[in-house]
Amino acid sequence: MKFVNQGLAALLLMTFTACSQNSSADTKLENSISSLKHEAPPDKHEENKQVYGVVDSVTASPPKNNQHPTADKNKTKEDWDKKIIKTADLSVETKNYKAFNALLRPGIKQLGGYIAQEEENQSDYKIENVITIKVPVDQFDNAVTQFTPASEKVLEKKITSEDVTTEIVDTKSRMEAKKRIRERYMDLLKQAKNMEEILQVQGEIDGIQEDVEGAAGRIAYLGHSAAYSTIHLTFYQVLNPTAGNIADPSYLSRIAESFKSGSKWFGELFIGLVALWPLWVAILVLWMLIRRYKPSFAKNHKTALPETKS
Repeated sequence: MKFVNQGLAALLLMTFTACSQNSSADTKLENSISSLKHEAPPDKHEENKQVYGVVDSVTASPPKNNQHPTADKNKTKEDWDKKIIKTADLSVETKNYKAFNALLRPGIKQLGGYIAQEEENQSDYKIENVITIKVPVDQFDNAVTQFTPASEKVLEKKITSEDVTTEIVDTKSRMEAKKRIRERYMDLLKQAKNMEEILQVQGEIDGIQEDVEGAAGRIAYLGHSAAYSTIHLTFYQVLNPTAGNIADPSYLSRIAESFKSGSKWFGELFIGLVALWPLWVAILVLWMLIRRYKPSFAKNHKTALPETKS
């Protein structure tokens, strides 16, 4: 009996030790995940210093004796890789629509650009084309000048610029921080001991991966928008100037127009009725047959009835 009690005590001690180890491991994993979740984001200032450090050093350093200050300024501009999204809204009234349209497309190709969207409309008053053009940023000024020639009437010329350098740098820094946290979660995934822990860590990794992909997509979009400027060009030719100057019709004009519309509608109705002449012929024949055989039918029906005795 003594040996049985000692064996049970040893078994209970081993079970308690194993549970304590598993609980300690679970607590350690939970603490690791919690610390990663609440980890402070990277300091924007520290991250940006790495990117803009070259610019700051060039700006802060004094010019050498044999170097002109302008050289430092040009060097600073080269080191400062700005990302600027340029957009232009142009409206041109051309004298010859076909000629302007024929010269526009080779010009876009020569500038290294392409047409992103095009919509052509024509009415009695004018023929119009609305085009969205993408051109390299270094050809933006040349494109604006080429699409607004002095020989044509320029109705609108609006140019806007948006500096997205800071947004790109911040997005890149946050993406790199997310990648580092993802690597640490991968290490935790290797330490997981059961399916529940694996699923928990894998869920965190999937969420971080979505954030990384979203940041990468945003950086790619801003980079393309900064590399290719957008030009919204509208050009048209007036075909009939009087067609665009029609004022609101008066009350008498509207009545006269109603009479014209009514006569036209009546004419269309008459033509439609004439087109149904086979139906009218069939109705006429049926009516004549009914009129012809109705008296005899009524007479025969009266004779066939039995006489009632009084």
